[in-house]
Amino acid sequence: MIWYTLLVLATGGERIAELVLSARNARWSFARGGVEFGRRHFPPMVALHTGLLLACLAEVWFLDRPFLPWLGWPMLVLVLASQALRWWCIASLGPRWNTRVIIVRDLPLVTRGPYRWLSHPNYVAVVVEGFALPLVHTAWITAAAFTVLNAVLLLGFRIPCENRALASVLPARA
Repeated sequence: MIWYTLLVLATGGERIAELVLSARNARWSFARGGVEFGRRHFPPMVALHTGLLLACLAEVWFLDRPFLPWLGWPMLVLVLASQALRWWCIASLGPRWNTRVIIVRDLPLVTRGPYRWLSHPNYVAVVVEGFALPLVHTAWITAAAFTVLNAVLLLGFRIPCENRALASVLPARA
C-alpha cells in the first residue's frame, strides 16, 4: 500500500504543478485580452479531482483493498498513458493550455498533437485516469463514483462551456 500511496501523492504533486503552470498561462492569456468562461463550474471540478485522490487513499487504506496484479498492472499502464496524453495536450497547446476556460481572440485553433484528431483529448486522459488510478489498488467504489460525477461535470458543464467559448470566437466550429 505504501507504493500506491506514493503513486497517488505523486499524482497530487503533478496536479499542483499543473495549477502553477495554469496560473502562469492564465496571466499570459489575460495579458493578450483573454476572456474566461464558465468560472462557476471550476471549483466543483477542483473539488472532484481533489476528492479522487483522497478517496483513492481512503478506500485502499480503510477498506483494506488488495493489489491484484492482473488488474493493478494494466491499470498502472493506463494511468501512465493518461499522464503522457495529458502532457502531450499541454505541450501542444503551449501557453494556451489552462485548467480554466480562457479564450484569446484572434489566435488560430490548435490543430497539432492530439488536437488533430479530437476536440477535447485532455478529457480522454481525465476519464482514463479517473477509473484507472483507483483500480490500480482495487478502489472500485472510488472509480465508479468519480466516473459518474466526472461524466456529469464534463458532459453537463465543462465540454459545452468550452464549445460555447470556442464558438464565440470561431463561429464555424459551433
